[in-house]
Amino acid sequence: MSPDLRILTLHRDPVFAQNQFLTFTPKAGLFVNHLILDLEATCWDGAPPNAEKEIIEIGAFKLNAYGEEIGSFNRFVKPIVNPQLSAFCRDLTHIEQAQIDRAEAFPDAIDRFLDWSAYDVDDFLLVTWGKQDLQLLRDDCARHDVHTDWLSPHLDLKASYKDLKRLKKPFGLLKTLDKEGFEFEGQHHRAIDDAYNTAKIFCRYIDEWPF
Repeated sequence: MSPDLRILTLHRDPVFAQNQFLTFTPKAGLFVNHLILDLEATCWDGAPPNAEKEIIEIGAFKLNAYGEEIGSFNRFVKPIVNPQLSAFCRDLTHIEQAQIDRAEAFPDAIDRFLDWSAYDVDDFLLVTWGKQDLQLLRDDCARHDVHTDWLSPHLDLKASYKDLKRLKKPFGLLKTLDKEGFEFEGQHHRAIDDAYNTAKIFCRYIDEWPF
């Protein structure tokens, strides 16, 4: 399989094969499917040149109303404003320049993502850890003239977890996983692995999120 496209079969803890945290029956009116999404973007040790950040990796898991895995998606994206990854970005994400050079442009990658997800605004809830990824999507969609209907409805899991646990300030993903007794699995700052670990938090409280 090409290293530029990893469609994964879960081989880690079977969190999504059968959601062991689930203690409820989904009610009529709840979303049928959930898209747990994470992105990686161009980054620098300091301010970005041109004040532009672009998506370089998409990772996602599609879960049903019970929190069980339907599928997963992983694809690299070629940036156009700053096509050369900084050394800082390569070290942080473990993404190589050659992988980005072979990748598709954002419109093609998003087309593949939406085809894979079979996204229907009436059936899907988009879930991210924080608001940054949603803003990255809005920015790249505007840059490439891609429609944004699919960006709503959206759940900010970071903010929702803060409210659920009545925290004074939101936790990062790693601290949240530790608080919940999870270990981070995979490579931090890789979209597919961050999405997987975000989904573990989502599944644990699937019947308590505000949707």
